[in-house]
Amino acid sequence: MRMRLKAAAAAVLCLHCLGVYLFTRGFLLTRTELSAFSLPSDLLQAQAPCCSDLPSTTDQDLPGWTPPTVERVLILIVDALRFDFVAPSSLFQKKQKWMDRLSSLQHLASTHPSSSRIFKAIADPPTTSLQRLKALTTGGLPTFIDVGNSFAAPAIQEDNWIHQLVHTGRRVVMMGDDTWTQLFPHHFNHSYPYPSFNVKDLHTVDNGVAQHLVPWLHRQDWDVLIGHFLGVDHAGHIFGVDSQPMVQKLEQINAILQNVTDIMNSQKHLENTMLIVMGDHAQTLNGDHGGGTSEEVETCLFAWMPRSLPSSISSIFHPSTCGLGLNGKNICTSTMQQLDFAVSISALLGIPFPFGSIGRVNPELYALSPGSWDRQWLPASFYEDPSSDLKTWKNNYAHVLCINSWQVKRYIDSYSATSVMGFPSDDLHYITKLYNEAQSRWSDSKNSSCKPENGTIDEFSDFLLSFATLARSAWTEFDMKLMGVGLGIFIISIIFHLFVFERVHSLSNVYDNKTQKSSNHLQIYVAFLLVAVRAVSFLSNSYILAEGRVANFLLATTAIGSIRSSLVYGKIKKHDLVFLILIILIRFGIEKGMSKQAATNPFLNYDSGSDFDLKWLPSLFEGHDFVTLLPEISPMIILFLLSFLSCKYITCTVHSRYIKWVVTVGTMLSYLFIATFWLSERSFAPKMVYVIGLSLFVLNFVLRYLGILEKGETVQRLRSLALVMVSAWSPTILILLGKQGPFVVLVCIIAGWSIISSKNKGLLDDCKMDPISVMQWSLLAICLFYQTGHWCTFDGLRYGAAFIGFDEFKVVRQAILLFVDTFGISHILPIFSLPFLVTIPNSSSSKGRDKTVIFLNLTQVYLLYGLITAITTTFTVLCVAIQRRHLMVWGLFAPKYVFDAIGLLLTDVLICVSALYYC
Repeated sequence: MRMRLKAAAAAVLCLHCLGVYLFTRGFLLTRTELSAFSLPSDLLQAQAPCCSDLPSTTDQDLPGWTPPTVERVLILIVDALRFDFVAPSSLFQKKQKWMDRLSSLQHLASTHPSSSRIFKAIADPPTTSLQRLKALTTGGLPTFIDVGNSFAAPAIQEDNWIHQLVHTGRRVVMMGDDTWTQLFPHHFNHSYPYPSFNVKDLHTVDNGVAQHLVPWLHRQDWDVLIGHFLGVDHAGHIFGVDSQPMVQKLEQINAILQNVTDIMNSQKHLENTMLIVMGDHAQTLNGDHGGGTSEEVETCLFAWMPRSLPSSISSIFHPSTCGLGLNGKNICTSTMQQLDFAVSISALLGIPFPFGSIGRVNPELYALSPGSWDRQWLPASFYEDPSSDLKTWKNNYAHVLCINSWQVKRYIDSYSATSVMGFPSDDLHYITKLYNEAQSRWSDSKNSSCKPENGTIDEFSDFLLSFATLARSAWTEFDMKLMGVGLGIFIISIIFHLFVFERVHSLSNVYDNKTQKSSNHLQIYVAFLLVAVRAVSFLSNSYILAEGRVANFLLATTAIGSIRSSLVYGKIKKHDLVFLILIILIRFGIEKGMSKQAATNPFLNYDSGSDFDLKWLPSLFEGHDFVTLLPEISPMIILFLLSFLSCKYITCTVHSRYIKWVVTVGTMLSYLFIATFWLSERSFAPKMVYVIGLSLFVLNFVLRYLGILEKGETVQRLRSLALVMVSAWSPTILILLGKQGPFVVLVCIIAGWSIISSKNKGLLDDCKMDPISVMQWSLLAICLFYQTGHWCTFDGLRYGAAFIGFDEFKVVRQAILLFVDTFGISHILPIFSLPFLVTIPNSSSSKGRDKTVIFLNLTQVYLLYGLITAITTTFTVLCVAIQRRHLMVWGLFAPKYVFDAIGLLLTDVLICVSALYYC
């Protein structure tokens, strides 16, 4: 019987691995990365319609497709820069303390409106720094998971404007976030990289940029200078946007920017240098990013030239919104797509456009550059008559858009010929029609006496914008065959799971001489009905967003059903009432987490009208001193209670004196180190907790296979093994959860006790597996996941937990800690503690009972728990397949699939480990 669980668990794990692999290959495919690179001679060699205006290819001053319109570009990236960090607070309904802190940029925008511009820059999700930097430099759309050519190494393999700068002999200097040197390892003339992943470090990167930036501004041996600040992003992750550290960090950035603009105004060689201050993405009020909500994608781009524009050029600007700045002057802002940045910067610098860029040269950004309207910058072939600056600009911009459109059309043709699926034929025909019409208008205008101005500009813009819309809606290549095969394997795994479970259940009835078969089957049907309700809810995006509430509701339903069952026997059990009260408390914890998420997620529509509005709670105790002390002292009190309970249960349960002493001392030391860390924040304390936990985990397996833990009856041995395993993991999970950890673990213990105590009320033999209890165990795990502030999106990851006890970043170490924090309370502890459902109720009546029956019951518990997880994950897969073209597919459904797929595989692995350990 012991081999039955091991073999079944291994087979299910293999099926799920294959299903996840195939479905993921079909669903999360990226666009095909083309290896082609743009060359300066491409226009003439291809005889592009726009090449007739190009100067001779022997002209060494024009290494690109268009003349440069600026001499230098200074790009300062403020990671996670929100639009309301830069725009005047008068544009928003309520002024917040983080607004108007970048006053130097507002001053330039209000006093030099003809030479500066504030843009609301819309980023394309996913809004993670690596993918955003790749999109900003290549001009393509980011993908949900970057595979393809860049999977084996972080360096960008696609064409990009950094490569074009180097290829055309420009000098590039970088300082700040070391992600740049990973993406472009051999491209910079000088680089000053700083580690980027330690989110607790707010100052090292920013201070390093400030240290090197000013000296380089006084030098002339550079063409593009990139500075990437990280402090704002890190302050958001650790403290949130509405915090004093964020305000201080913004004020520091403002001082640096003020110094930069003062230097640019005083240095003659920077007169024709464009300053660009921009974010790679934005952030939520909690400091999170990665998804596609408005707060995550609405970042900012500020552009300024020390040289003012003629009044006629200023008419190009089309403000979307205007408001009063700090000095009382009007500030107008515009909107642009970050997709347009790569091709716009290429046009400004006069380099070939990246081969895969699908953006449009932004007209307002292009107009800020003097070379776009000042005829002294341009070769004679670019203007034929001494017309006005505005007409010169329109002529130049139409020519740039013509080249821009030719480059995008070339990319469309190459992609369609290379990619397996390409674009839909109808859409491709429509895009081609738009391009042909624009080119025809361009040719007609060149053959006539009229210059190609508004009409041509509009038609080229329509083509470029239409293709960008098409790419956003249909970029991902879904391989329906692989997705179908993957879904089919998930269904096969469920059938196999059900078959094995039924065989083991029938065998258990035979061994146990079962006479109450109908009641047990009834409970199995009820359990699967609850599973089905939760699984079907995943077909709705609203219920996915409210998954924690749904799980809590179903858990409360089982608790009420348990109370009703108790009333049938004439007495309400105290553990049933305790369980119901705990569920209510857990609901408040879930609502707290949902309110954090809803503050930044428009999909949730969470407001004070919600059923659970928690805003009234603080007002009840306003003015009482204990309210401020309670959050500080309660974790310590509960931690002391947990240490007492752990010591008591270990002493009573573990009979081996040696094991009892080792586990008790290790657990008590761990709790002592946790208290030390909370009181003094010494980094050695968490490290000691991790070492003790890992040592106990390894020691458990060693002693188990040495036979030292084999003493005693089966039930007693299983109970001891489970307690030792849970004791090894609990302190590590607790310290990663922070000061909420003791309360959450205490709730977990009491809720587990309530579930175990409510088992066996006469409907089942006291030694039989209870399906309702297993279902409650699974629902409790889901509730605890959401109660601890997690949710199934990448901005729901608690990145700060990865650095508890460490200041420096090591990718494997920090990934493990983040993984344990994310899945510890919802997967690791619940699965390793499942034997308590079999052993504790049977402790008084299982003496002399055949150990085969005990292991059959344990096998059923693990099979049923795994089956519950498999069914819900399969419905998630089905939902993702159905909703693959949904507006929220990458912001909601894809992250949910990733979390559930990882959770399913982790559940299978933990069941396999449990089979090896307990059996």
